[in-house]
Amino acid sequence: MALKKIVCLTIPGMAPFEFGVICEVFGIDRREHGGPIFDFHIVAAEPGPIPMKMGFDIVVHEDLSAAADADLIAVPAYLGDGSAHPEIVRVLREAEARGAWVMSVCSGAFLLGEAGILDGRRATTHWMYTDRLSAEYPLTDVDPDVLFVEDRRVVTGAGTAAGIDAALHIVRKELGASAANVVARRMVVPPQRDGGQSQFIQTPVVECRSDSFALVTEWMLENLDQDLTVDQLARKSLMSSRTFARRFRAELGTTPTAWLNRQRLLRAQQLLEESDLSLEEIAGDCGFGGAAVMRHHFVKVLQTTPTAYRRTFGARQLA
Repeated sequence: MALKKIVCLTIPGMAPFEFGVICEVFGIDRREHGGPIFDFHIVAAEPGPIPMKMGFDIVVHEDLSAAADADLIAVPAYLGDGSAHPEIVRVLREAEARGAWVMSVCSGAFLLGEAGILDGRRATTHWMYTDRLSAEYPLTDVDPDVLFVEDRRVVTGAGTAAGIDAALHIVRKELGASAANVVARRMVVPPQRDGGQSQFIQTPVVECRSDSFALVTEWMLENLDQDLTVDQLARKSLMSSRTFARRFRAELGTTPTAWLNRQRLLRAQQLLEESDLSLEEIAGDCGFGGAAVMRHHFVKVLQTTPTAYRRTFGARQLA
């Protein structure tokens, strides 16, 4: 396993929920459900009571020495003032320099900026703070309309829940879709969400608020191998095509076609990992029609080919 040792940094004034997201994704033994187990550490520059944003303390026992060989350094939400502990800054710089994963949740991106590892990279943070991040770190290309960004093993997540998306992205990249799916299933969250932050700025969008869309998306998942059109889906939902497309985007934050392609891709990843079916068979089962079309979607979304993906994740046993 390439992703084994995870270190979560604690900083005075950090947000408890975002800290909990990191602990939830990486700190729980999920082997009984076929999922991963990580060597998880919570560390501090000065061990002892760490004051949280909400006015209570947590007690941290480990110092920063555990971070020296970590595969991933994770930073919770922390809207700093540019005066982070110098040893925290050092740990982040050394992790980035040796090619380890570095991840921030929400305003934790400011600590990465202070460490200088966002210079020349794309990044994001909560939409309330994107202008400030751009102003304070002008060498960073801040994208305000994404749930997370990966740029050369540095991953920055947007708002609170987007920290889950960012963490699952790293699990998926290192251990495959099946491992990420196990974690997501235990957390009762989608393995991968579509859309960007803009859907949350004015009117928050939640997953399938109406029974009609829950039913139609379930039916779509059961019929991925079919040539599903918007007109056909609209008829099944007893709506006009225009109304269906508009309401689908409002419910799920993306178009029916984009959502369908994402589910087909996730299903193809699972089959590449768990079966010995040929590429043509998988493409047919997932509704891509042929291996060439499936390859196009893999390269466009995952920046790899189905063959390379299978070589990396096929029949992988989690340890």
